[in-house]
Amino acid sequence: MASYDDIFKIKHNGLPPGKGKILISEPFSQEACFQRAVVLLIEHSIKDSMGLVVNKPTDLIVNNFLPELKSLPDIPVFQGGPVGFGQLVFFIHSLGPDTVPDSMWIREHLYMGGNLEALKNYLSEGHPTKGTVKFFSGYAGWESNQLNMEILRNSWLVSHSSPENILLAEDDSYWNHALEELGDPYRTWTNYPKSPNMN
Repeated sequence: MASYDDIFKIKHNGLPPGKGKILISEPFSQEACFQRAVVLLIEHSIKDSMGLVVNKPTDLIVNNFLPELKSLPDIPVFQGGPVGFGQLVFFIHSLGPDTVPDSMWIREHLYMGGNLEALKNYLSEGHPTKGTVKFFSGYAGWESNQLNMEILRNSWLVSHSSPENILLAEDDSYWNHALEELGDPYRTWTNYPKSPNMN
């Protein structure tokens, strides 16, 4: 008979982390920011790593940070991570450098940052943000080799996701979706309680 520990055994899938990939948190993480979190890796090197949690909405709206957008429908801000939370810092988008000059390429059809004035002009013209632009307060950061060690400790699964899904992610349901895309045995994680001690 399988033991209790075997039923809830977590094991990473061996895929190496890298820029543009996603990190899926293990199901029992008790850190509020990373509970049922999916992180888009913006940078990953032997020196450090940086990412944005893409599925943690906040009560903040972009319109309060950027007065030029006050008249637009509310644009949500996501908690990108625990570092620097409280200030509007980052945005990712699918627009590319033709629309937002100086955008940093993350992967095909997905960019970070760029000329904020150009983006504000684009949004002020009435273009939708949903599925195109996502704003963040805070970010997730790891020091040298820290992320690799966390993956070896089975705190994260590494996977791929489409830019569209990343930009549309809104809540824990994206964590479920990312796991289901990996198939068995990982889709069973979606049935686990947030605490293994819960009945």
